[in-house]
Amino acid sequence: QVQLVESGGGLVQAGGSLRLSCAASGLPFSFRFLNMGWFRRAPGKEREFVARITWSGSNTDYADSVKGRFTISRDNAENTAFLQMDSLQAEDAAVYYCAAAKPATQGGKYDYWGQGTQVTVSS
Repeated sequence: QVQLVESGGGLVQAGGSLRLSCAASGLPFSFRFLNMGWFRRAPGKEREFVARITWSGSNTDYADSVKGRFTISRDNAENTAFLQMDSLQAEDAAVYYCAAAKPATQGGKYDYWGQGTQVTVSS
């Protein structure tokens, strides 16, 4: 059974940084074949895209709201994806979710989702 487990969330002051991790396990194939993404859901809002990285790590994409502040990366040897979040703002507070897409899954859809990790930003 595929599992994605996020960690690294917590409380941080505005302007601070956090690094989220997403560890994958139970994969029937290599982690390096998965395209990975991060999403977030703030209270009272819809889930929104934050960032994604292709299986090779050669291509990344970000929501306009986080460009220049967040960086997505991956370590295929460790079956882990990361989201480095710098210059955090109050509007970044949300539950952050990791997601994984098999190579054949297109259209921005994802096959697997984590349970989420809470990020709280104090002003």
